[in-house]
Amino acid sequence: MTGSPDLQSAGKHRGEGSLLPYGKVRSESEPAWKGQPYWAYIVALVILLMGLKVFLDADYDLARKNIFPGIWITIRSTFIAFGLALVISLIAGLGQISNNVVARNLSRAFIELIRGIPVLPLIFVLALVIIPDISKAAGAPNSVPNDLRAILALALIYGAYMAEIIRGGVQSIPRGQMEAGRSLGLSSGETMRSIIFPQAARAIIPPMANDFIAILKDTSLLSVLGVLEITRRTRQYSASSFKFPEAFFTMTFVYLVLVIGLSILLSMFERRFTRDRVGER
Repeated sequence: MTGSPDLQSAGKHRGEGSLLPYGKVRSESEPAWKGQPYWAYIVALVILLMGLKVFLDADYDLARKNIFPGIWITIRSTFIAFGLALVISLIAGLGQISNNVVARNLSRAFIELIRGIPVLPLIFVLALVIIPDISKAAGAPNSVPNDLRAILALALIYGAYMAEIIRGGVQSIPRGQMEAGRSLGLSSGETMRSIIFPQAARAIIPPMANDFIAILKDTSLLSVLGVLEITRRTRQYSASSFKFPEAFFTMTFVYLVLVIGLSILLSMFERRFTRDRVGER
């Protein structure tokens, strides 16, 4: 059966045109300049100008020497916190959809309690009250270093938020997939690992990437607990030298480079992971 000219034209454009943001398609007749990512050129220009200022201006020499050592601590804290948050989110997210009443209710209670408190007060409570009390009850008071307390607090907070992403991704898969797996003789756990979760990962990865970037930015909150990451070193340097413009401009440049660089890497990973779904987007 022959389709209408409009549908044929749309299909032709899908096959021959190039994809634009938000799933739009640019036809071959449309000027190429309209599809250029001008926003990316603006961002790159801003970063370049900031970098020239930070690296070529002699007034910024001391700022770089004092602030740049905090980059490694920020990156390390980000990866550790995200790794722990991922484990917590898997437990809490799958616990919410479990048939076990205890696991389901405990998971939901954890998520609601964590999400009901602002991030900064929760970091104080977790790092200065709850974690020390747990280590004291275990017979090892003051055994948890301050920086590890801060990272654990950040991991617990984002673990609760990411648990909702896990739950939503798994529940987006039709129940028939589970029934099909069970009909093949697979257990519930095997069906989840082999059939459900690989499909759910497509919906989970983009918001998880956003939370990864959010963790990187929220490592700045660890400065309130004395962790010598970028923000803490910036505050120390500006307070001792009174060079506030140089200190905070350098800090802003570092965060911008880290966040934009991480965003590019995660976008490349997401496109690679979902490359067989390009036509759907």
